[in-house]
Amino acid sequence: MKDNRRLSSQVLCNLVRAALAEDIGSGDATTIAVIPEDLETTGYFRTRQACVVAGMPVVEAVFAELDSNVIVESQLSDNTRCQPGDVLAVISGPARALVTGERTALNYLQRLTGIATLTRAYVDALGETKTRLLDTRKTTPGLRALEKYAVTAGGGENHRFGLFDMIMIKDNHCNIADLNGPGGITKAIERCRTEFPQLKIEVEADTFDQVKAALKAHADYVLLDNMGDDDLREAVALRDKIYAQCLLEASGGITIDRMPAIGASGVDYVSVGALTHSAPAIDIGLDFDEDVSYP
Repeated sequence: MKDNRRLSSQVLCNLVRAALAEDIGSGDATTIAVIPEDLETTGYFRTRQACVVAGMPVVEAVFAELDSNVIVESQLSDNTRCQPGDVLAVISGPARALVTGERTALNYLQRLTGIATLTRAYVDALGETKTRLLDTRKTTPGLRALEKYAVTAGGGENHRFGLFDMIMIKDNHCNIADLNGPGGITKAIERCRTEFPQLKIEVEADTFDQVKAALKAHADYVLLDNMGDDDLREAVALRDKIYAQCLLEASGGITIDRMPAIGASGVDYVSVGALTHSAPAIDIGLDFDEDVSYP
């Protein structure tokens, strides 16, 4: 639905500053005590697993915030497939800054690369179908911009970023609207169009009656919640008959094993919360040269 791959420099700066402040506090006591202030060295970010890279701009932002003399040379761009042992980036400069920023940079890189890698696996499972993979709002609070960026690095697309940029009429909205009488979906769509005419409207449906109501009211999207593969195909047939312009999204209970069948059903999108809430971190390390130098 949306592509959020471009990361704002201000967003990066704010996130990195908060992360470094949390980790460093009043100072990196061990590094200050052990590593001479004028020592310089070189380090290598290496992946120990096959993966799809995401997060190199964040790594650059971490070390830029710590010391402008640190040089970060990305060897592989985000969305690149990697094999164990591949060097993702080379960093060089003041050793204190490199060691102090190591954990924060790795935390970001391991997390975001994990999301991109899992996303790519789901995209690959869809094969050559027209169905596109979406993320959800099930993200780590405060890290949504980065995690949605990582999804696009893995080949997925972004669903709405938040509650402000798209209408999503879910079951609770309809249930509350029904308290004023029948026709909750139709009334909800009408009110949303009146209040926010510039926004696209999606309706969550878990029955065919709800699907029909949303289609007849000309919703832009219908989210088919927890429907089986046969039901998805039936929903596509309904859409084509009632309102062909509507786009259909499968969601709920989605596993990677189901992706080929979901793609074959003819739905336009499939959304998977696991991309951001359950992606395992990738094992990436930072190895330093044995040789060091003094400027």
